Amino acid sequence: MLRTLYSRIAAVLFVLVLVIGALVYSMVLYASQMYQQELTQKLNTALAKQIVAEEPLLTDQRVNQKALQSLFHWLMVINPSIELYLLDATGKILAFSAPEGHVKRQRVSLGPIRQFLSLPAHYPLTGDDPRASDGQRQKVFSAAAIPGDTPEQPAGYLYVILESEAVDSLVERVKGSYILRFTTTGLGASLLLALAAGLTAFGLLTRRLRRLSQIMAAYGTDARHGPRNTEKLRYPVPDSANDEIDQLGLHFNQMADRIDQQLQALERNDAKRREMVANVSHDLRTPLTSLHGYLETLLLKDASLSAEERRQYLEVATAQSTRLKQLIEELFELAKLDSSETVINVEPFSLTELAHDTLHKFKLEADKHNIRIHAHFPNDLPFAYGDIGLIQRVLDNLMENALRYTPPGGHITLSLSGASDNIVVKVADTGQGIPEDEIEHIFDRFYRLEKTRSASASNAGLGLAIAKRIIDLHGSSIQAASRLDQGTTFSFSLPTYQFG
Repeated sequence: MLRTLYSRIAAVLFVLVLVIGALVYSMVLYASQMYQQELTQKLNTALAKQIVAEEPLLTDQRVNQKALQSLFHWLMVINPSIELYLLDATGKILAFSAPEGHVKRQRVSLGPIRQFLSLPAHYPLTGDDPRASDGQRQKVFSAAAIPGDTPEQPAGYLYVILESEAVDSLVERVKGSYILRFTTTGLGASLLLALAAGLTAFGLLTRRLRRLSQIMAAYGTDARHGPRNTEKLRYPVPDSANDEIDQLGLHFNQMADRIDQQLQALERNDAKRREMVANVSHDLRTPLTSLHGYLETLLLKDASLSAEERRQYLEVATAQSTRLKQLIEELFELAKLDSSETVINVEPFSLTELAHDTLHKFKLEADKHNIRIHAHFPNDLPFAYGDIGLIQRVLDNLMENALRYTPPGGHITLSLSGASDNIVVKVADTGQGIPEDEIEHIFDRFYRLEKTRSASASNAGLGLAIAKRIIDLHGSSIQAASRLDQGTTFSFSLPTYQFG
């Protein structure tokens, strides 16, 4: 029933208005009653004292019936709302002006009377109502001590109830009077006006929440069923977002932007994945088809082939098998590096010695293609800190890439240099270079520059991707700088080891 935030706020506000209205109404009645009692008691504080001063009500501990009856008569004529009770020194009722049978108590507590007589008193001050037998009903009164033999010991007390039972019934009638109805109607109208104003204010406040909710719902629906209209799926945040609703809208916009960016990244990754699957399929199919073809030829023509032809077929089949094995190993290596469980074994090592070993490994291959290899290593280079096996793989991949794309007569330079707390490694070649619009893709998997660089048939496009992933695992990055017809330089850095 109360499903929306606005309906729940409205229900809570309605209940609060009812409760507050009842409390205010009760307080008004109570305050009015207390004010009336206080005013009556203050106006009649000296009434009992004046009556006692006019006529002796007790003579030798006896009630002066004649004076008392005359007093009862004139007071009932002048002010029928009061009742008189003549008490002895212990509070026992000796005589009263109320009708017979209405007085239920035989004694009145003297505590409030003594408190009344010890002025100043705090008004309204109430005492026992002789008409109530249970002692629960209290009335405002006036009282005076009747002189006795000594001032310290009065002969009795005159106890005047200022609001008789007739006044009680009158109050009940007043509750249905025009004035009270007018007050009640005004209070009800005020509460209804406050309720309407509150509902309007809450409606204005929750309107932005409803709008944000609609935008969020539309964003979720749009994500499932169609292309995004970014402008309509964002909350219009004002320039000064001060309250929580605007802050919530701002955070939603930021979250939606991140989700859109992630979805776009997922779409790009999915396209790359499909392209990678196609490239893997092609790269695996080509050597596999060639290997299968040569092996099948050997089986079919084994009797008619000469020893030289048979050896030639076997060499080609072995080369294709080697190429297939290398591709599969690179795929497994890249998958292992991408695994979240990959942990690198970092340790201090001499990067200079590792670079020397790498140059010796590729020197014969470089000489075969008439390519010169140069080295630039400082003598005082500190130890690097990393996984020596993985860094060896990076240098091998960069050197293989440089040899693949450097023409005969060119040269390759492997250099090391110290920079701050890092060692910078550079591998530069004098090949044809990389076009500017393709340099950002060279670290993508299976990406090859076959249109601009004469790639080897054995190149699967995974070497640079593996190198980048290894450097990423070391918390560093690898960069490429190239100029067409002048060459390409790859560089990365490793932290130095701090002894002690």
